[in-house]
Amino acid sequence: MSTLSFDYSGQVVLVTGGARGIGRAVGRFFAGAGAEVHLLDFDGDGVAATAAEIGARWSRCDVSDTASADAAVASVVDRHGRLDVLVNNAGILRDTVLWKLTDDDWERVMAVHAGGTFRMTRAVVPHLRARGYGRIVNVTSYSGLRGNVGQANYSTAKAGIVGFTKTAAKELARFGITVNAVSPNAETRMIASIPQAKREEMTAAIPMGRFADPAEMCAAVGFLASREAGYITGAVLPVDGGMAM
Repeated sequence: MSTLSFDYSGQVVLVTGGARGIGRAVGRFFAGAGAEVHLLDFDGDGVAATAAEIGARWSRCDVSDTASADAAVASVVDRHGRLDVLVNNAGILRDTVLWKLTDDDWERVMAVHAGGTFRMTRAVVPHLRARGYGRIVNVTSYSGLRGNVGQANYSTAKAGIVGFTKTAAKELARFGITVNAVSPNAETRMIASIPQAKREEMTAAIPMGRFADPAEMCAAVGFLASREAGYITGAVLPVDGGMAM
């Protein structure tokens, strides 16, 4: 029986939303574990800086756009000849109570979170199927499991990612591809944009009494993306300091 080593030598890992926050931390983790890492983000300058810092490659990509997502995946596969792991992390916030949500607030959040997860997964599946191997890790949220005031769009998108994860897991299992999700609760730019009073309320609801550092998400993502976790699929792993209890 093999032991869990977090050795990704020779593997190619694609991370969306890689410019900062969880995506940046996860990219750094995989690079440190020996993988060839390719970061994608809508913020070209930001992702270029992060890639240079951690020794990864990068592309500007709008995951809400089919042509952009398809081109990014094709570029990675053309360069490396393979793809092993996809981490769907890209996201945005447009928070407000539902009676103030505009159509654009709703559509953009859905398009980036749920739509981006779908488009990127659809783009990588032919390559993973051809090899009979793959790991897909999606990033959902406590808000998608329990809801959150001011986040009808975000909560709906993240709940959709849970359903998508489980459906994709069932469809792709026979091809040697696992699909799982993590539900994080980390200190990111999106969290920083929440009003202070709301942040204090959210912090008080966390049994561990704090938001995580983004780097604390890496062990969970790395585990679900590992070869050793090949019999785990369709799972949603909370990494949230106990909020989901």
